[in-house]
Amino acid sequence: MKLSHLKKHLENLATLTFKLPSGAYVPENFHITEIGLVSKHFIDCGGVIRIENVVNFQLFTANDYDHRLKTKKLLNIISLAELKLGMGDFEIEVEYQSDTIGKYGLHFNGKEFMLVPKQTACLASDDCGIPQSKSTLQSTERSNKSTANCVPGGGCC
Repeated sequence: MKLSHLKKHLENLATLTFKLPSGAYVPENFHITEIGLVSKHFIDCGGVIRIENVVNFQLFTANDYDHRLKTKKLLNIISLAELKLGMGDFEIEVEYQSDTIGKYGLHFNGKEFMLVPKQTACLASDDCGIPQSKSTLQSTERSNKSTANCVPGGGCC
């Protein structure tokens, strides 16, 4: 979900709710401790230089049970972040604590926001020699199979 879509949904919501992939909900007393612009400048395994920009939200839950973030306050925080950070209309990535800091995409089902798992993928599958059908394997399966076929200087990670 892009930032503009989030803002549009927030304008029509009375309460702010985030649902985890497990079906559980982020507790109502969560804080958004950070809104940031994250830029990743990298090279893929095919040698292509890439730049990825995302708007990052960090959700945090503490023992502050009287806290409830309102949609209007979040819109004000977003406006300030856009002004001060020069944020564009980028995709949103949400960080939330689980076993480690989890990174999620964001969807909206008409009444609540849903944190959706993000997956890794080979961005240069044509150069790497990974068949398209195999690029949808789970990351552990993909890692085991792709590294078994890679040879030094073969252009694969």
